[in-house]
Amino acid sequence: MSLTARLTKSITNYNSQNSIGSKLRAKRIAPFIDMMEAAYQENGSVNIIDIGGTESYWGILPSDILDKYNARITIVNLPSVTRPSDHGRYTFVAGDACNLSDFADGFFHIAHSNSVIEHVGDWNNMVSFAKEISRVASRYYVQTPYYWFPIEPHFMTPFFHWFPKSIRIWLILNFDLGNWKKVETVDEAVRAVDSARLLDTRKFRELFKDAHIFHEKLFGLPKSLIAIKN
Repeated sequence: MSLTARLTKSITNYNSQNSIGSKLRAKRIAPFIDMMEAAYQENGSVNIIDIGGTESYWGILPSDILDKYNARITIVNLPSVTRPSDHGRYTFVAGDACNLSDFADGFFHIAHSNSVIEHVGDWNNMVSFAKEISRVASRYYVQTPYYWFPIEPHFMTPFFHWFPKSIRIWLILNFDLGNWKKVETVDEAVRAVDSARLLDTRKFRELFKDAHIFHEKLFGLPKSLIAIKN
């Protein structure tokens, strides 16, 4: 197993509650629980849209929290993503994070997104994503990896995202990096490199002007950005 693969396993093994990633998620979700409390007090239930999420992600919450707040969760992913059947509190919908026109203004009490905005494409798409988040819900919680954290979170390679694009393409053509296996063609390498565009604080704040911006830290360094509007 490569060094980046071992690093990926230790940080992003969300099946283990003892992994660094699981512990960080559990800590960062505390403000979201406060958001649920506020929404519940106003509405007697909490209607959540999770953009680009999974049902398993919600296991980070204590088991009784979703019941306590009578939470319903609509999980939206691209049509290419396999969707489970609706069940219990979960509804699974095919959609585009940058165009949630199937949902009326304020349809949800809370909009949630974890590590998605960096994958939607260029700046125009990010602007559309942010507008849709704030349109479909009066409260929102958006998390994204931080550009200035030295370990790129998708390829799990130090300084990878700071290298010139040509070097990043060469690396993914020649090495397994994190969860990414070495690719065979330049086309695949370019698409892999373009699949994630990390944000710094200034850009993130521009996208979510009506939110409070927080830094989640790891080893004393800002690792993620979180926008919270409550």
